[in-house]
Amino acid sequence: MKVLVIGGGAREHALCRSLSLDPDVTALYCAPGNAGIAEVAELHAVDALDGAAVAALATRLGAELVVVGPEAPLVAGVADAVRAAGIPCFGPSGEAARLEGSKAFAKDVMAGAGVPTARSYVCATPEETEEALDAFGAPYVVKDDGLAAGKGVVVTDDLDAARTHAGACDRVVIEEFLDGPEVSLFAITDGTTVVPLQPAQDFKRALDGDEGPNTGGMGAYSPLPWADPKLVEEVMETVLQPTVDEMRRRGTPFSGLLYAGLAITSRGVRVIEFNARFGDPETQVVLARLKTPLAGVLLASANGTLADLEPLRWSDEAAVTVVVASYNYPDTPRTGDPITGLDEVAAEDAPHAYVLHAGTRHEGGAVVSAGGRVLSVTAIGSGLTEARERAYAAVARIGLEGSQHRTDIAAKAAAEA
Repeated sequence: MKVLVIGGGAREHALCRSLSLDPDVTALYCAPGNAGIAEVAELHAVDALDGAAVAALATRLGAELVVVGPEAPLVAGVADAVRAAGIPCFGPSGEAARLEGSKAFAKDVMAGAGVPTARSYVCATPEETEEALDAFGAPYVVKDDGLAAGKGVVVTDDLDAARTHAGACDRVVIEEFLDGPEVSLFAITDGTTVVPLQPAQDFKRALDGDEGPNTGGMGAYSPLPWADPKLVEEVMETVLQPTVDEMRRRGTPFSGLLYAGLAITSRGVRVIEFNARFGDPETQVVLARLKTPLAGVLLASANGTLADLEPLRWSDEAAVTVVVASYNYPDTPRTGDPITGLDEVAAEDAPHAYVLHAGTRHEGGAVVSAGGRVLSVTAIGSGLTEARERAYAAVARIGLEGSQHRTDIAAKAAAEA
């Protein structure tokens, strides 16, 4: 089949890499893509938020499956436009994508589905904000109701910082703080059947030891040796299936990738938030371990035939991803810096370690930085310790002036495994 992937980050590079290894994929396109994706897919220019333009491109290319990567096009209804053109699309409708597009909507769905989550208030005025902050106390959890590219959440003991963040948003959800480790669990669904993937953990803070500002994610690993073996089964029963059933009951069935951000609290599993697409950088490690060819799974979601799918097959190996970010990320990152060492990684570290591009572009024959998160260096190994060693050995070969990365991705889990 011919597949078109929409997006241009490391998540889309991970998707394109897996699709390029699938023998059923006869042609692979990506729009707009990046310098790394260009090595495995044919790139095309498109406004990813313009549903009509994406549908027209898919039609012109003869695509038999369109995979929408980022959240903004999904919330904008791009998947609807593609389906209206008669092309199967992996990704929820604009209405269903409100699970990510509106924190308040997601809370309402969770209430209807009986899904365990933090107690919360939706606030639209400074007075409502003050009442909610006072009711919960520190640490304060303040979430922008709308899309914020993974950076709309502030968790702080500083009351003034909480007020400032709330004041900068039109509407916020303020909720109780959830203790315990966080887990990302993805599930592929066609609106009825739900197929969970393997859990992963990501690292949101910019600096080692979970210090520094919140980011889109600085690394991830899978599997989670410390997690309850029945975690996936429990989340399926209490979170994923009830949410998909509730969305269908409301007349807005959710098909595509349902991402549950979870806290494993002292009182049990609680949902922190839902996303309507693959997460970045967790996708990089989850797909590194998936042995089942990807295209057929995504097509079954798009066509409503997931129930006919054989159980997914997984590697026993561990995977670790380390994000290399630009100077000054997550504030205004510096771009345009040349990247060196990519050929060395390909020559010395493949196939156990490889580089997925996030924010890169070609400039005069060189690959240069073009975003905050620039590269996702991903490695597999017999366990987390070996995967970490391979990932960091590859990171050490890469040159990017002023770049930053965390040195402790998966360190604690590896030590305890």
